Amino acid sequence: MKLDKIAKRFRIDKPDKFKLSDHDPTECCGLSIDKEDARKLLKESIEKLSELQEKLYAHNRWSVLLVFQAMDAAGKDGAIKHVMSGVNPQGVQVHSFKAPSEEELDHDFLWRIAKALPERGRIGIFNRSHYEEVLTVRIHQEYLAKQRLPAAVTGKQIWQHRFDDIRAFERHLARNGTLVLKFFLNLSLDEQRKRFLERIDQPGKRWKFSMGDVSERKLWPDYMAAYQEAIRETSRDEAPWFVIPADNKWFTRLAVAGAVVAAMERLDLAYPTVEGAALAELQEAKKALLAE
Repeated sequence: MKLDKIAKRFRIDKPDKFKLSDHDPTECCGLSIDKEDARKLLKESIEKLSELQEKLYAHNRWSVLLVFQAMDAAGKDGAIKHVMSGVNPQGVQVHSFKAPSEEELDHDFLWRIAKALPERGRIGIFNRSHYEEVLTVRIHQEYLAKQRLPAAVTGKQIWQHRFDDIRAFERHLARNGTLVLKFFLNLSLDEQRKRFLERIDQPGKRWKFSMGDVSERKLWPDYMAAYQEAIRETSRDEAPWFVIPADNKWFTRLAVAGAVVAAMERLDLAYPTVEGAALAELQEAKKALLAE
């Protein structure tokens, strides 16, 4: 199965029928390959992505925004690192959104997101994003209290209002030349446990672990319900969600790379043509250089 077909399989095109429980975190689309074969397939996609990024920059009309959301240890950092390993770092911007600062809390929840959007010709990557406002903040509503919102706007409808705002925001981006692709790395509870144990056992990875990771596991059903509703409410043609199986890291990276390459290919990117007076000027420059 080609990578673009694999990616299409995990795109949520019928969000009203989406059930997270229908998506298997261990799925590999029937692929059974060793690590060396996986590296070769990923390398091919990375090379294509590198070419597309160069055209994206030269074309200077589109920008690309990749949003990554997942539970801890799902492999967001690894996916970003491997999929983007072959692109020019000058054309990629990565933002990791953590707890908002005091300045950010004094603005609406999309303010800090809008500030970090990629310019035309560039790829922007959000490692966590505005979706934390309808995920973590929804699970831990003490975070909502810190946002100092007036009581009139913090009633039961706040989450639906935020879904409305997110859809409108992403539609606005799409209408202004930003390709928006969103990835939920779908990790199983059992695989997360295994990865946490690996972190504890490996000195070089212990710094990634905190006791808060264990307490968050107890809220797993709440998080899955929140993710399901967020994807249902915000997966649209102009900003689709991809629910990528994350229990096998090699497959996660292949599927993400396939989705990005396939979407960017549809942009019909091209290098600017040089003709007329500009071309004549280039020919004169060539003559001068050859005459030296």
